[in-house]
Amino acid sequence: MNMGSFNAANWEQVTLLLIPTLIGLVVLVALSREMNAIVLGEESAQNIGVNVEIVKKIIIVVASLLAAIAVSVSGIIGFVGLMVPHLFRLIVGSNHKKLLPVSLLGGAIFMLICDTIARSALEGMDIPVGIITSIIGGPYFLYLLKKTSKNKLI
Repeated sequence: MNMGSFNAANWEQVTLLLIPTLIGLVVLVALSREMNAIVLGEESAQNIGVNVEIVKKIIIVVASLLAAIAVSVSGIIGFVGLMVPHLFRLIVGSNHKKLLPVSLLGGAIFMLICDTIARSALEGMDIPVGIITSIIGGPYFLYLLKKTSKNKLI
């Protein structure tokens, strides 16, 4: 099982994938108003003029393409997309216009920290960065599950 790594990544890949990544991010930020409306409920969003079905389809396509771009460079690295947005939602709130760029920057910083740990934890050996993110993300995921199940009981 490939736990994800940046070892094979190079500047040629980064340059090639930069433009589609930026286009995807611009599309998502442009849809932030609609995403904020959908969070309030699909019916409410439709009442204020959001075409919920089209917006959801666009978001799914763009998010899938962005995930494919990330995986093509590094392999599968788990938990980052789960942890980072949840943490930053607590800090900046639920407004997607703020949350998307902050999550992007926060995710990049988190990955740099995890990659640094992976490269320096064991002398002479690089640990796949996905192992580090799993060590951090696994317990966080369990915390979210426990928190969610508690809220449903109340």
